[in-house]
Amino acid sequence: MLKPLQLDESALWKKRFQLPIMYGATISKKNPELGVVISNQSCETPQFCQWHVPTGKLKPITNCAGGVYFGSSSPDGKYVYYFEDQKGNELGHFFRVPYEGGDPENITPNLSLYAVRGFHFSHDSSTIAINAIYEKHFHLYCIAVKQDGSLDEPRLIHRTEYETWECMLSYDGKLMAVISTERAKGLRHHSILVFDTQSNERVGELWDGEQNSVMPCMFSPIPDDNRILGITTQTSFERPLVWNPYTNERFEFTLPDMSGDVTPCDWSEDGKRVLLSNMNEAQQQLYIYNLSENCLHVLDHPSGVYDDSNFAGNGEIMTHWQNSITPMQVVMLHEKTGYKTRTLLASGETMPGHALRSITYTSSDGQIVQGWLGVPSGEGPFPTVLEVHGGPHGVVTERFDADAQIWLDHGFAYLSINFRGSTTFGRKFQTMIWGDIGHWELEDMVAARNWLVESGIAKPEAMILTGRSYGGYLTLLGLSKHPDLWVAGIAYVAIADWAMNYEDAIDAMKTAFNAWFKGTPKDKLESYRKSSPVTYAKHVKAPVAIIQGYNDSRTTPRQMEVYVDKLKSLGKDVEIHWYDAGHGVPNIHEMIRLLELQLKFVYRVLQ
Repeated sequence: MLKPLQLDESALWKKRFQLPIMYGATISKKNPELGVVISNQSCETPQFCQWHVPTGKLKPITNCAGGVYFGSSSPDGKYVYYFEDQKGNELGHFFRVPYEGGDPENITPNLSLYAVRGFHFSHDSSTIAINAIYEKHFHLYCIAVKQDGSLDEPRLIHRTEYETWECMLSYDGKLMAVISTERAKGLRHHSILVFDTQSNERVGELWDGEQNSVMPCMFSPIPDDNRILGITTQTSFERPLVWNPYTNERFEFTLPDMSGDVTPCDWSEDGKRVLLSNMNEAQQQLYIYNLSENCLHVLDHPSGVYDDSNFAGNGEIMTHWQNSITPMQVVMLHEKTGYKTRTLLASGETMPGHALRSITYTSSDGQIVQGWLGVPSGEGPFPTVLEVHGGPHGVVTERFDADAQIWLDHGFAYLSINFRGSTTFGRKFQTMIWGDIGHWELEDMVAARNWLVESGIAKPEAMILTGRSYGGYLTLLGLSKHPDLWVAGIAYVAIADWAMNYEDAIDAMKTAFNAWFKGTPKDKLESYRKSSPVTYAKHVKAPVAIIQGYNDSRTTPRQMEVYVDKLKSLGKDVEIHWYDAGHGVPNIHEMIRLLELQLKFVYRVLQ
């Protein structure tokens, strides 16, 4: 028996979604009482807000119709910079407003509409860097900030057809470091390129060979120190390093044997310590590395996920913490012990929920795969939701997931898996899918489904498959290639036809597809066809619900319209629901509407 469907306004799951959402927060190092937060606490969509740290009071600074999801305050605290696109299509311009509020100023008015793969300030606030993608090229720009706060015209530093990420600036803005795929001709084996922002000359390159990647994380926080704190994958997992682009000197951290990635979070203002994060089997541990003593110190912090962690001064670390039942909070940790000292800002009250726990299972080839499992109250087996994340190069961690709690509230078990292609499980695990998109991911999904049934958790006749973005694609592929394993599928902003999607996607995404398939549809048409759910549409048996954005430039509308028409012509049970935005849902009200549709769909299928 299914639990009653909960759609009234007092439903616990709706209250969770109506809590204020915090997307990021920073504090001014010059005035620790003032900060900025991206939040929807005082408005319908996320906006930049002034944050009075002692009281927690927030006051909106921006007023963007589609909300603000990407931006930063300048290090001197004078301005807030944010990216504004056209109804979520990810093409737009950067704007700024004074911290006290005021009229927005377009900082790149003479550039074409562009997508963004990097935005950064020099430590002294004298220079802004932007990685803008338009006209099939990645453009690296610098903008000088004058003494009176006005801006020079953007100056082009580098232009390339190859995928380039980030655009980090040295302390004084005279050097720029980027993640480049030029060496690998567009495949995602990265090198670090460093440019002189005055002459545009290439100062140096760090390249660890064609099967490895190196990536910059930040320049030294010390004036006239041009060293770069970065990452290499030479040992299969990510490991930190320090590199000088002028002398080519390289310092490798002395670390004990660790599984998983070890990546830098911050470099102390005196340059003596580095805050490190170790992600092992999707579980996180923070450390501090003393560069002068060449030693590692573990922090005894609570379990959970820590984002945007940095040295806050006064012996504390500021971080964004959450776990599977607690929404994000800005908290302070003791720098020596890791103990939580105080909460600076919380998104809202913690409501009752079901904790998710880490599990592992064995895939078809013997590979161990990790996931996060939630089980409702009562005795199993239960109707079960198998969720596959987007990316594909992402990782599901112990984050608060209000979507998971919806299903657990309704008596469903819930499992989200880190399939092949996920990050932090080693370079081979991550890149195994390249050139063979959909194959190993699906093997891991089917193995997860079988593990759930064999463990007595899932009812085999009540298995729901769902995912967003790349996870939406995998949902459609799973429904068509293993049609007897699922009773229903919910695909959110999905790809059904890779070749058609390539035609309509923005340039920034075309370079990603080219890297995953090791070629364009012109070069690898059969691979694109083989990996596309539309190729196997006739095999779909389970009812399908699809949710798609009209302005999505990643998973584009036309290919989904064609796919739905094909399913309908084949007599399949399919419904599609559109919303007027891009890859993300524009506000909480629309999100709740779409979630209600998903619940009604599943209950229709199961009852």
